[in-house]
Amino acid sequence: MVEEGYGKVFVALDGTDQQDFVLARAIKVAANNGAKLYIGHVIDSTALESAGAYPVDLINGLESAFRDSIAVAVEEAKANPDIPSVEIMVRSGRIRETLKDEMLDVVKPDLVMCGARGLSSIKYALLGSISTFLLRSSDCDILVVK
Repeated sequence: MVEEGYGKVFVALDGTDQQDFVLARAIKVAANNGAKLYIGHVIDSTALESAGAYPVDLINGLESAFRDSIAVAVEEAKANPDIPSVEIMVRSGRIRETLKDEMLDVVKPDLVMCGARGLSSIKYALLGSISTFLLRSSDCDILVVK
């Protein structure tokens, strides 16, 4: 028998202006499904790695800024009786590997949501797309919010 709905919704946020809209959609989907909500953010360390090392204070500051940017929405989600739990996961590292190995492989969500960031064609050619990566490497449903 196929289970209906989603039990675990993971939303990958990238810190762009679009993240508020993506998070709002994820909260709605989690509430509509009575699902646990996981909010993930990877602080991209690739630029910092080229400098050799990066100060812990910088990472802590970026994490704090991210948490502050979503605080109001997180409180609303936590207050929603249809969402059993809300967990925020912030890690630093290479986006793809960290997202998959330290978040998705740990949570094992039924649905992953992310935004369509709209990188320039040059950046897309060099970096690829997180949404494309998720489609190719995940075993669950993927919803790209535009």
